[in-house]
Amino acid sequence: MLLLNAARSYAAEAIGTALLLATVVGSGIMADRLAGGNVAIALLANTLATGAMLAALILTFGPVSGAHMNPAVTLAMASQGEMAWRDVPGYLAAQVAGAFGGVASAHLMFGEPVFTASRHVRAGGAQIFSEFVATFGLLAVIWGCSRSRPSAVPFAVATYITGAYWFTASTSFANPAVTLARAATDTFAGIRPVDVPGFIIAQLAGAAAATILFRWLVPARNLT
Repeated sequence: MLLLNAARSYAAEAIGTALLLATVVGSGIMADRLAGGNVAIALLANTLATGAMLAALILTFGPVSGAHMNPAVTLAMASQGEMAWRDVPGYLAAQVAGAFGGVASAHLMFGEPVFTASRHVRAGGAQIFSEFVATFGLLAVIWGCSRSRPSAVPFAVATYITGAYWFTASTSFANPAVTLARAATDTFAGIRPVDVPGFIIAQLAGAAAATILFRWLVPARNLT
């Protein structure tokens, strides 16, 4: 039974992350093609699609795996005893595999090569700091809502990411699996592979900072 439950969780994480990336990349391609060169309109369309899909995916897969779809969230949860460390490798592998699968699916739907190294420059201190802030905010929302109003988490996360697309210079990747996979798409949503490590380090640091803060600010009942 434990093995079956783990398999279900890993499948949910893989499928959920794949659908998330298919949305991010696919809506980016669609928006770029339809916006006629208007980057603001393209970003708005990309934002709305991603936010709406996030709410749907968390509601769908949350009861199965928690719907992390994000290695930073998984590591934060494990660090606070919210999940077993033995499950972490499976979650991370499922998320990364699902993310690349989602990119490939989006490319196939729009007639693009399955994978293409991105040339979209996202470099510099401002971009990296933006990812720290974006991921700090995401984990703050998750911890704050999950410990006070768990039913609000899907909508809070979705609306936060919708807003963070616009208030951060990086458009709020806030997810290491998303970042890795978006390096394999030379489309509107891409990021150069060389820029990926800085983003991931900032994301993990932001998640850790929020987790440490909220352990004190809104402690879980089983924490002292």
